[in-house]
Amino acid sequence: ALSANTTGVSNSAFGHAVLDASSGNSYNSAFGAEALTNNTADNNSAFGFRALKGTTTGTNNTAVGTNALRDQTTGGNNTALGKDALVANTTASNNTAVGYAALYTNTTGANNTATGRMALQLNTTGADNTAVGTNALQANTTANDNTAVGKNALSVNTTGAQNTAVGKDALDANQTAHDNTAMGVGALGVMNGGLGANCAF
Repeated sequence: ALSANTTGVSNSAFGHAVLDASSGNSYNSAFGAEALTNNTADNNSAFGFRALKGTTTGTNNTAVGTNALRDQTTGGNNTALGKDALVANTTASNNTAVGYAALYTNTTGANNTATGRMALQLNTTGADNTAVGTNALQANTTANDNTAVGKNALSVNTTGAQNTAVGKDALDANQTAHDNTAMGVGALGVMNGGLGANCAF
């Protein structure tokens, strides 16, 4: 732990290969084997096996859970709580993932918030999305500006953008349509394409 440290201050490291690349970096905390092992930045916190393992110059990141933010390199201001949360994130910043596999495949998508098991799980480059609830926006890949609140809300959406779904199973069949608003359990639940611009309350 902290095997290369020379001038860094106020670091805490517990575990095998923890913070081993840091030499003059400060204010980092890492607990768990290989947590923050490649870190050369400041103000990162990692708790769990391989949490923030790949981080090099990214700052102000917090990862709690096995593999949380594991592949992160230069992105900053990310928070991942839960096993495999934001595991594939590399350079994206300002993401928050809470729950098992939340934002799991996100790589460069920024400003996303995912709360719930597998929320926004398949997102890769989509940005400015909010998903709250188990499987909310689970299949979203590249679409932006979606809001899903409730279990399975917008769960199969892939590229449809600027949709709002509030309620269990709201817009749960939508894949590519955009600019829809659905509020209530199962609202617009059978819609899966088209031009969009529908409202259901």
